[in-house]
Amino acid sequence: MNKKIARIFLVEDDLSFGSVLKSYLEINDFSVDLVDDGKMAVDVFRRGVYDLCILDVMLPHVDGFTIASEVRSMNSVIPIVFLTAKKLKEDLLRGYGVGADDYITKPFDTDILLCKIKAIISRRDIQDGSKDIYEIGKFIFNAKLRTLSIGNIERKLSPKEGQLLEMLAMAPNSLVSREAALKKIWGADDYFTARSMDVYVTKLRRYLGDDPQIALKNIHGSGFQLVVGE
Repeated sequence: MNKKIARIFLVEDDLSFGSVLKSYLEINDFSVDLVDDGKMAVDVFRRGVYDLCILDVMLPHVDGFTIASEVRSMNSVIPIVFLTAKKLKEDLLRGYGVGADDYITKPFDTDILLCKIKAIISRRDIQDGSKDIYEIGKFIFNAKLRTLSIGNIERKLSPKEGQLLEMLAMAPNSLVSREAALKKIWGADDYFTARSMDVYVTKLRRYLGDDPQIALKNIHGSGFQLVVGE
């Protein structure tokens, strides 16, 4: 079985340094998308599917903290590593305050960064892999068996229904990007796959309708949000 290649979202305005870091990570079997302008970062992230973010703090137009906050609104579980030349306590606290998994001060040893990235992704994989059961309001969703249960009623989901519901259940009350879901589940983002996904969203919305505290919202132009207990 082929090992899954982890995808890294790298935002670094120093193209020389960023290119070297991108090459180094790719040599070590990561896939890396490099963005050198903060104002472009969120749109690029929204269109991709990533396993970890590396964000420079000092960026033109939009700083790394602001980008991290936007990323967190779309994906509440993706690991975030900050890179910075600043060592102020206030910056460290702000970085961890927006959900950083690590905070690395430049200059740094790339081998140490690599070890940290591998440890964070490995830890995340273990956490993700161990969670088969999700509580969604009054429902119990078994992602491994693809069953959705409420009371004595159990429904068997199709593979794509199960994958889509799991993406939503992993980030309740957060935005799940339409583009990310299409690429991860359907393997392509085009008119036909988008229409197919809309059909599956409608089905999930109907299945979850037995709990009035659950809403599967369509965020126009962006994606979907599984709201629980609103």
